[in-house]
Amino acid sequence: MASLGFEATGAAQQAVEKHIGTLVAERVASRVFAKDPTLWGPDAESESAVRLGWVDAPAVSAPLVEQILALKAELHAEGVTHIVLAGMGGSSLAPEVITKTAGVELTVLDSTDPEQVRAALSERLSETAIVVSSKSGSTLETDSQRRIFEQELGKAGVDAKSRIIIVTDPGSPLEADARKAGYRRVFTADPDVGGRYSALTAFGLVPSGLAGVDIAALLDDAEEAGEVLRDDADDNIGLALGAVLGGTDPLRNKIVIVDEGSGINGFADWAEQLIAESTGKLGTGLLPVVADRESPEVTSAAPDVLVVRLIAPDADVSLADNQIAVSGDLGTLMMLWEFAVAVAGRLLGINPFDQPDVEAAKKAARGLLDSTPAAAPADFVDGAIEVRGAPWLGEARSVEEALAALFGQLGSDGYLSVQAYLDRVTFAQLPQVRDELSATVGRPVTFGWGPRFLHSTGQFHKGGPAIGVFLQLTAETKEDLAIPDRPFTFGELIAAQAAGDAQVLAEHGRPVLRLHFTDRAAGVEQFTSVVAGLSGQLTDSQGN
Repeated sequence: MASLGFEATGAAQQAVEKHIGTLVAERVASRVFAKDPTLWGPDAESESAVRLGWVDAPAVSAPLVEQILALKAELHAEGVTHIVLAGMGGSSLAPEVITKTAGVELTVLDSTDPEQVRAALSERLSETAIVVSSKSGSTLETDSQRRIFEQELGKAGVDAKSRIIIVTDPGSPLEADARKAGYRRVFTADPDVGGRYSALTAFGLVPSGLAGVDIAALLDDAEEAGEVLRDDADDNIGLALGAVLGGTDPLRNKIVIVDEGSGINGFADWAEQLIAESTGKLGTGLLPVVADRESPEVTSAAPDVLVVRLIAPDADVSLADNQIAVSGDLGTLMMLWEFAVAVAGRLLGINPFDQPDVEAAKKAARGLLDSTPAAAPADFVDGAIEVRGAPWLGEARSVEEALAALFGQLGSDGYLSVQAYLDRVTFAQLPQVRDELSATVGRPVTFGWGPRFLHSTGQFHKGGPAIGVFLQLTAETKEDLAIPDRPFTFGELIAAQAAGDAQVLAEHGRPVLRLHFTDRAAGVEQFTSVVAGLSGQLTDSQGN
């Protein structure tokens, strides 16, 4: 195991000094690993009692390795060379970072965008097996993806049931349906592990192992990390990280995560869900911001920003004030951050294992699908973009003016959330607007692909402090895609998810600006051009 590394400066180091002694004296580390549900207060006790299985997930999951490798060999012998994962939230984010870091291929389908779904269906279908992952067994997106793959595999002359592998909780509706349908294999995970803590359970291991990752080594590293993290000691890095995340005074609640050669591909995207969904509730919480070395937030002197630098083990690093550096291999860091976020939850006074506001957007989307209301008319149209907002749009009659109106709602402690309900493969470069927007508004900016962020940062948006403004990007599709045995299409589903989330945000008093691209390519080009122009105006004004 690569040793854990941790350094802190400024407010971060002060938080360690302030809290580490109390955390050690209260035996927080050993009590977490003893699965003590009383650590987060009486209101959280019933939930915590059934959500601490992650502390021994490496050991509990070890017997799965042989089963997964045996299935991989069987599939390979049958000509399967391509694994697709249908999952949302923790079911997809962990396997994505695990396989990317290992450099093995895994197609992660965590979207209901019809063009992204169609593209996944067209990729070597005859050589494909699909892993369908859903903890609850009733996730609408995942069920829709399973239905279309089963249909298309059959059309391609493939025995679909032999190519579908299920990962779910025992006793879920999906387990019962899968066994009745006769799918190839059903893996059940520990039900005492929440979705965002499930990286080292069957949810993270099955798709990763089938894709070709050395999952035994991943578990070994995580188990060794657990042996270190359980110690009630002043030098416990997990306690230190938890103290920094949840204990700066005043709270630095914008956690800017920057990878600086850690060797782990996409770790911040996985940590984003873990942090935001675990802490964003009761009007408090931590907003993770996935950034680059040169992003405006990294050099920000804002009093609510904490920069986390992910570095390679034993790398030399020179930290600016109010920064931390963390190093380790993937299995080690997954266990470290799961533990540290749980510790941060105790300091923040919240239950880190529930997600009370995630369901609201799901219910709103289902309601819209059931009623199929006509789309609200646009406030105005500018080129390939329909603009919808609220009274605060004022006299805006261009995309540029609408963005300026939205930015005018942003407070000095706020953030801008960009939510793109688009094909994240085709438009993979779109997140580059994040830095330009951050430079323009002078505040942290997050970028999320819809609907996957609904299972992640969506909890913070509604349950965290009411300081966000929201830019929603949606688009027409040239050719919709029907969902077998459902009365709605993928296009209708993703539209309902976007509208439902916007509705819930508005009900919470959050400003939402929706830009709808009537032509995808033209709309994206127009939008990025407007954003670049705004950034350019800022640069010019600073130069003068």
